Amino acid sequence: MIKIFSEIFQYRFMLWGMISSDLRTRYKGSVFGFLWTFLNPLLMLLVYGMVFKTVMRVSLPHYLLFLFIGLLGWNLFANSIMSSVGVINRQSSIIKKLYFPREILPISIVLASAINYVLSLVILIPFLVISGVYPSWTWVYWPLILIIEVIFTMGLSLFFSAINVFLRDVEHMLSIVLMAWFYLTPVVYTLTMIPNKYVQYFKMNPVAGIIVSYQDILYYHLPPRWKLFTYSIGISLMVLLFGWAVFRKLNRRFAEEV
Repeated sequence: MIKIFSEIFQYRFMLWGMISSDLRTRYKGSVFGFLWTFLNPLLMLLVYGMVFKTVMRVSLPHYLLFLFIGLLGWNLFANSIMSSVGVINRQSSIIKKLYFPREILPISIVLASAINYVLSLVILIPFLVISGVYPSWTWVYWPLILIIEVIFTMGLSLFFSAINVFLRDVEHMLSIVLMAWFYLTPVVYTLTMIPNKYVQYFKMNPVAGIIVSYQDILYYHLPPRWKLFTYSIGISLMVLLFGWAVFRKLNRRFAEEV
C-alpha cells in the first residue's frame, strides 16, 4: 500500500491536472457554467422540500436545512460513483498510450467531487445562519466526516470502475442501486422516523452513519454518534482496501479490454 501511495505521489501533478480538468469540464458549454455547482443542490432541495414538507408533511423544525445538509453529503457520494464507474472506458486512449497509476482516474473524480462539495458550503453556511443555526464547536468534526466519506467513496469507485471494464452492465445497474440506496439512507428523514424493529438494519448502511454525522454536527450541534460513526469508519477502510486490491488485480488487463 505504501508503494502504491508513493507511486501516486510521483504522479501528483497528473492527478491534480485531472482534478482541475474535471472541475472545468463538468459544466462546460452550459449557460450557467460553474453556477450549476450551487444550482443543482438548490433545485434538488426545492423538489424534495416540496414533496416531503408540503405533501408528506414532515414536522421537523428547519426541515429544509436538515434536508440540505443530507443532500449535499449524498450528492458527493452518488455523483462520484456514477462519474467514476465508466472512467476507465472513457479514458481508453491514454490508458493504451501512457503508463501511469490507473488508480488516478477514479481517485481524481472523487477528489473533484469533494472539492465541489466544499465549494457548496458557500451556500450551506449562509443558509444555516439565515435559518438561525449558528456555528458550533461540533463543526470541528466536519473534516473528519468528510475524509471518511471520501475514503468509502474512493473504495467503491475503484471497485466499480475496474469491474465495469469487464462487465459493462454495472454502469447501468448502479443508477438503480443508488436510487434504492438513497431511500435507505436517512437523507430526507431522520432515524427516529424509522420503526424500531427496522432501525438496526438501516444502521448497517455505512452511508447512513456518515450522513447522520453531518446532520448531528451541523443541524443538532451534537458530536457524532460514535458507535454508528465508528462502524462507518471501519467499513470505509475495509471497502477502500478491498476496492484497491480488486483494482490492482484487474488493471493489468485494462489495455486489452477498453
